Amino acid sequence: MWWPHREVERPRELPTIDVVIPVLNEEESLPLVLDAIPGAWVRRVVVVDNGSNDRSAERARERGAEVVEEPQRGYGAACLRGLRYMAEDPPEIVVFLDGDFSDFPAELPRVVEPILTGEAELVIGSRTLGAQEQGALLVQAVVGNKLACVLMELMYGYRFSDLGPFRAITWEALQALRMRDEDFGWTVEMQIKAARQGIGAVEVPVSYRKRIGVSKVTGTLKGSVLASYKILYTLFAQYALEVSAVERRRKR
Repeated sequence: MWWPHREVERPRELPTIDVVIPVLNEEESLPLVLDAIPGAWVRRVVVVDNGSNDRSAERARERGAEVVEEPQRGYGAACLRGLRYMAEDPPEIVVFLDGDFSDFPAELPRVVEPILTGEAELVIGSRTLGAQEQGALLVQAVVGNKLACVLMELMYGYRFSDLGPFRAITWEALQALRMRDEDFGWTVEMQIKAARQGIGAVEVPVSYRKRIGVSKVTGTLKGSVLASYKILYTLFAQYALEVSAVERRRKR
C-alpha cells in the first residue's frame, strides 16, 4: 500500500494521460465528473456510451470529451471499446473513472503519482483506505470486495483492499494483460493478471461518496448476485489457468 504525504504537483514533463469513462444513463452526474477532472493533467477524455437512452453522450460532447458507442452492455465491454478507440494514438497512462460522480476526479494526480515516480505500473484507488461518505459503499460491495481481496492474496500473494474502479495503468502494462472480460469481472481480472505477471501494483487511498442515481451492479439484488458470481468465477478460472501452466512447465 502506498500513501501520498502531500498534494501532488504537476510535473513539468508529464506523460500523456487519457481517461476512459464508461457510462449508461449518466446525464445528471457525468457533467460533474467531467468538470472535476484536472484538465492540466489529461490529454483527452474518452466517454464510452454503453447504450444510454438519455443525453449522456450529448452532455459529454458539450464538455469536450470524445464519445464512442458500445451497444453491447457491460462495464468491461465499454472499457475495451474505449481502449480500441485509443489504440491508434495511445497514451502512456490510462485512467479509468466511473461516470456516477462517486469518485473524486480531482484526486487523479494522487492515483497516477506512483506511476510517475516509477514505483508501480498499476495503481488501484482504494475506497476502503480513503475517506467515505456514510452509506457510499453498500454492505454487499464491502463483503464482496473483502472476499475477493482475501482470495487474491491467498492465490497470488498480492495484497489489495479494494476492487475500486478509479485506477491508473501504463499502456504497456495494459497491453501485456490482454484484458478480455466484458462485464462485472473487469476490475478483478486486471488485478489478478497483474499478480500473475508480476506487474508492480500499489494502492492509494481515494475518497468516495454516494453515487448519483442507482447502481447498475450493487443497487439491485440481481446485480449484486451476478457481480459476485462473476468476480468469484474470474478468480477461480484465472487460478486454474495458473495451476495448469505450472503443471505444463513441470512436464517439460
